[in-house]
Amino acid sequence: MAREHGREPEAIRITSAAASRNADIATRQKRYLISMSIRTVCFVGAIVASLLGIHWLWPILIIAALLLPYVAVVMANATSTKSDAFELVDRGAGHPELGPRPQDR
Repeated sequence: MAREHGREPEAIRITSAAASRNADIATRQKRYLISMSIRTVCFVGAIVASLLGIHWLWPILIIAALLLPYVAVVMANATSTKSDAFELVDRGAGHPELGPRPQDR
C-alpha cells in the first residue's frame, strides 16, 4: 500500500474507536432478532384480528409484517460509527505551544 508523502497519519482517539468485531456482531444480531420478533407479532396479530372481525386492522399488520424483513436487514447491516463531534486542530509546526523560558532574576 502506497503512502502519501507529506501527510502524517491521523490521530485515533479512544472515544472514536470502533467496537470489537464480536460486540458489533452481537449488536446486529440483537437488532435483527427484535425486528423479526415484531414481525411474528404482526402475523399473529393479523390472524387474531381477522378471527375477531377487526377487518381494518389485519391488512395493516400483514403489510407491516411484509415490510419488516427489509427494515430488519437494513438495520442489521448498518454499521455503528462513533464520533465525538469535534475535530483535532492542527496548529502546524511553526506555532509552538509554549513560549520562551523567562530569564531568572
